[in-house]
Amino acid sequence: MRLTVQTDYALRLLMYLALNEPASATIGQAASSLLVSRNHLMKIVHRLGLGGFIHTLRGKSGGLRLARPSGDIRLGDVVRYTESDMALVPCFAPEGAACALLPQCVLRQALNGALAAFLQVLDRYSVADLTSNAAGLRALLAMEAPGGTTGGKTARLRAVEQKAKAVPVQKRTQRVRRT
Repeated sequence: MRLTVQTDYALRLLMYLALNEPASATIGQAASSLLVSRNHLMKIVHRLGLGGFIHTLRGKSGGLRLARPSGDIRLGDVVRYTESDMALVPCFAPEGAACALLPQCVLRQALNGALAAFLQVLDRYSVADLTSNAAGLRALLAMEAPGGTTGGKTARLRAVEQKAKAVPVQKRTQRVRRT
């Protein structure tokens, strides 16, 4: 099974907000730290807000926060909510697909069992579990810890530095001063 980019970003955003607690975060801050499109993240924020996973506050002192403790947000719930189509094969779809084998199909049972097992494993994990190594994650994202210390460079800054190293420095022309 392959999860959509929307689900991937939703999980990353929830992790970011958990790491940022108790403070609020802006969409811009999260997008920059997570290296995702701000516009795409706005859609995900809207959806997670409707689903009751996050609180969104507008205005000057607004921002994003988890709607409940990170230990209460189960990955399986997030995946079920953000994945619009959990049908592994067409015959799982609500409207179904024409299949001559359907009345005696063991494959459908096997795949249905695999999907249930997948979600059951995800249900064992919470956002708090994903952020149990908070210091390391904050360092990667250059986030301030609750005590106010900042971690290392952000992935974006490291990527920019790597790119700068890869580009050869062009010879600069010197301007001659005329007196």
